[in-house]
Amino acid sequence: MKYSKILSKKSQNLNDLALSLKDQYSFADPFPHIQIDNFFSNEYLDSILNEFPDLSNLKKSENYKNQNEIKFANNDFENFPDKIKNFFNFLNSETFLNFLQILTSINEKLIADKELNGGGLHEIKTGGLLKVHTDFNKHPANNFDRRVNVLIYLNKNWKKEYKGCLELWDKEMKECKQKILPNFNKIVIFSTTDFSNHGHPDPIDCPNDISRKSIALYYFSEGRPKEEILDEDQKNRTYFKNRFGFNNEITGKKENVKNFLRKFSLYKKMKNFEKKYLRKKK
Repeated sequence: MKYSKILSKKSQNLNDLALSLKDQYSFADPFPHIQIDNFFSNEYLDSILNEFPDLSNLKKSENYKNQNEIKFANNDFENFPDKIKNFFNFLNSETFLNFLQILTSINEKLIADKELNGGGLHEIKTGGLLKVHTDFNKHPANNFDRRVNVLIYLNKNWKKEYKGCLELWDKEMKECKQKILPNFNKIVIFSTTDFSNHGHPDPIDCPNDISRKSIALYYFSEGRPKEEILDEDQKNRTYFKNRFGFNNEITGKKENVKNFLRKFSLYKKMKNFEKKYLRKKK
């Protein structure tokens, strides 16, 4: 595959681009992130959009419909159209991983997740939403640490009144620091920690014949800095959070007993055994 056909002119030398943006990324508010317009070739991304299926009709799509999230998602790579498969292959390639490594200044080697856990194709139709949250921080199968999110938007002529902006909130959930329109050919990259609060919490109000489409990939490492972890005994799951001034806008499970058990090595060993040997057999 010729990667030059995937990237725009300004992105042809990925390493140079990463070096030029790494400080902007590292010092961004409220946590390390960057948004880059026209990162890919418009012609190439048009071909991806043309093959993007209606996830509500696609076999094996997940239909999330609860207080915290209303969306469709599909990570069934083997049944993606060929052009979309090739795009994911590029985004999981050493070429793109090296770009992310330089851009993020992460010391631990980044690892692609070809299983696309939680990632893949995402689509949100009118009325859909995703409340502000932090992501699961461990790979569900191998216990690698989740370090970087990459979101690629495919929405032409998206208007502010449709809502659906990606919101980045501060650590205390008191203030939204960034609102990013999900415009066509915009890539958003951010570091995932126990404090990287993000989402698009208000219901989308777009015409019925369009939807908010995106591609999501997550990257991992073996080990991470301790300061990125709130509580190492906390359950590995997505944590939804109330925005400042909003009461009970999210639902969540209380796991006081399990959180107590997670402090003990025997319980951890049992859960690791389950992940390694039992879950794969399901």
